[in-house]
Amino acid sequence: MTMYHFTLILTDGIELTDDLANRLFAAGCDDGSPGMCDCVMTIDFHRAADSLESAIRSAIAHVNAAGCSVSRVEMDAEAVPLKN
Repeated sequence: MTMYHFTLILTDGIELTDDLANRLFAAGCDDGSPGMCDCVMTIDFHRAADSLESAIRSAIAHVNAAGCSVSRVEMDAEAVPLKN
């Protein structure tokens, strides 16, 4: 498996609390680091998966299972492994 690095930006109005952090961890986001910046909640993921699509889809599903919604996905071009 390959390790993929990306950030999920959650929808507006979600505030990071201890309860939410615990729900995210319990839902499967234990490989993510939640944070807040300018009133926007983000989760930085370092997820092992067979493909980038699989990594992102599973992370979104886990965030949704915690009761949150994802607005968008961000990543650096260097974060995507290239295959020879």
